[in-house]
Amino acid sequence: MPLVYMGAETIEAPLSDSHDRARKVNPAYTEGELVRVAGGRNQAEAELIQGLLLEEGVPSILRRTRGFDVPDFLAAGPRDVLVPEAGVEVAREVLLQSELAPSEGGVQRPRVLWLAAVILGAGGLAALVAWLLSGSAG
Repeated sequence: MPLVYMGAETIEAPLSDSHDRARKVNPAYTEGELVRVAGGRNQAEAELIQGLLLEEGVPSILRRTRGFDVPDFLAAGPRDVLVPEAGVEVAREVLLQSELAPSEGGVQRPRVLWLAAVILGAGGLAALVAWLLSGSAG
């Protein structure tokens, strides 16, 4: 037996944009503290991530990344995407499927090692050139 008022009209079309978004949210994913699951390089990218999460029923909010609050550039700058604790696992699965998941630990080790090797190689090359020039001058 449905739990509705007798004679109540069924709303098929959403009344507003926010009403449409609220209808997509799964109540099971609304419990707990907010947790950062992803970040966008700008507001448009963060809203894309937010839309992907909403399609799976996970509610989310956007927050400017700390240290990037510049009022002159409202749409520029990185954003954090936050979801309730109950929706974290689902959100991470969605982000992994769409290849938008952040790397573990925030720093990618192969790039750091590659950068260190390039710097050491350039320093060694500069030392070799300086040694050859000093040997030929003297």
